Amino acid sequence: MDALYTAVATATHGREGRAVASDGKLDVQLAPPREMGGDGQGTNPEQLFAAGYAACFASALGLVGRQAKVDVSEAAVTGEVGIGKQGEGFALAVTLRVELPDGLDGETGRALVEQAHQVCPYSNATRGNIPVELVIE
Repeated sequence: MDALYTAVATATHGREGRAVASDGKLDVQLAPPREMGGDGQGTNPEQLFAAGYAACFASALGLVGRQAKVDVSEAAVTGEVGIGKQGEGFALAVTLRVELPDGLDGETGRALVEQAHQVCPYSNATRGNIPVELVIE
C-alpha cells in the first residue's frame, strides 16, 4: 500500500495522560471512564476509536452512495466501542448504528451499508479481529 496520508500522534502516560497529533490539531487529556475505575475527566481511547470509525464509515457510505447515484448525504453513523476482559487481556467489540435518510430503507439501504463495510479502512482493519455489528436505524 502506498499511503496517501499518514496521521501521527503521540500518547504519554497511557490512559491517564495526553494524546497529541503531530500537527497540533488534536490535543486531548486522557482519562479512564468511571466504569473502569477512572474519574472520567478526559476522553479515552475507545471514544477516539468510536469517533474515527464512525467518521470513516460515513465517508465510505458517501462514496458507495455516489457510485450508486443514491443521496446518502443526510446519513449519520454512530460508533459504539465496547472494551472488556478477555482471558488475561482485554478485547474490543464495535457496533455501528447507521441512520439512513428518509426513504432509503430496505434492500437498497442495506446493500449500501454492506458495501461501505467492504470499502471502509477501519472495517478492513478490524475484519476477523473484533466483532463489528451493523445496525440500520
